Amino acid sequence: MTEIFGQYNDRFDGVADAMRKNFENYGDVGASVAVVHEGEMVVDIWGGHTSPEKVDLWQEDTIVNVWSTTKTMMAVSALVLADRGEIDMFRPVADYWPEFAANGKEQIEVRHLMSHTSGISGWAEPITMEEVCDWEKSTAMLAAQEPWWEPGTASGYHMLNQGHLVGEVIRRVTGQSLGTFFAEEVAGPLNADFHIGLNEEEFHRISNVIYPSDETTDQLEQFREAMEEYQVTPEVAMKTFMNPAPDANSAWTDWWRKAEVPAANGHGNARSVATIQALISNGGEMNGKKLLSEQTIDLIFQEQSNGLDLVLFTPLRFGIGYGLPVDDFPFLPKDGRVCFWGGWGGSLIINDVDNNLTISYMMNRMLTSIMGDERGAAVIEATYKALE
Repeated sequence: MTEIFGQYNDRFDGVADAMRKNFENYGDVGASVAVVHEGEMVVDIWGGHTSPEKVDLWQEDTIVNVWSTTKTMMAVSALVLADRGEIDMFRPVADYWPEFAANGKEQIEVRHLMSHTSGISGWAEPITMEEVCDWEKSTAMLAAQEPWWEPGTASGYHMLNQGHLVGEVIRRVTGQSLGTFFAEEVAGPLNADFHIGLNEEEFHRISNVIYPSDETTDQLEQFREAMEEYQVTPEVAMKTFMNPAPDANSAWTDWWRKAEVPAANGHGNARSVATIQALISNGGEMNGKKLLSEQTIDLIFQEQSNGLDLVLFTPLRFGIGYGLPVDDFPFLPKDGRVCFWGGWGGSLIINDVDNNLTISYMMNRMLTSIMGDERGAAVIEATYKALE
């Protein structure tokens, strides 16, 4: 039986049990779970190993590439600037980034970038994963292209490039890269061990993601079935997913770890993710630092889209910066102000504002999911049961 380390309030025994069962029932290799309730870290646990060989234990300070959970850190960064009056979510992107107005994009607003509704869900010109990490080149390419659908009319998941789009707005406003702004204005003040652009001296703490060999095949089959069910064409999805093609092994490289890809290459653990995201559920304050107002948090819940996503081929509902609950994610509460997102392979973060609750699950073994699976769902279910 896998030993669980860390600490948790007795009330949350079931959360530790759920995590333990994830190793037994779903083959977790290494993982961490954190829960913040009413501003207090009531669960901070970890277990398992850092690799499939199961030689080294997952430690208190182990970090992992959390893929698209990184987007929630990008969202907080933009919301902090909105709170300060430096970014207006309802102003055109071109007001901050003039080059972006090219090819019919002059009316796209910042909120469209934040809600995956801009029509720019990927790169039009061929690009490699290494070139994605070249900020100047990759953002210039995005500025030059035209939208793939009418902005604001539907969501199309901005898989790899959302952080480039929002990050360039942040760079134009602050003169800092998103990773630098995030480190200095968000993670640093909260003493949170999350990084967008990792220093080499931290590499020894990384648990590499474990990429199942059948991942791409399974996902393509899921997309094929979804296309048949909803009778949609794959054009936008294929352009988004295949340029560049999915490559989880990039996460093992030094160039990926050092780069800033604010939609996908953040490194952290459940504790650091929950610490930062609890700003949303705890009235904008965590660890004695107030970074957001209630009015700014309310922006998250202004619905921007609700329907079939043109990239993921599943019904999604987006607010500003986060996903909002839909029936296709049964592990989410349907009532109240809840926002969420997750990462390729299973990482998951939920903010429940009405219950002053944040739940975070981060792991190294990727399953065949774009976002969330049975493991995170089990942790969420156990958390809410503890609060009954």
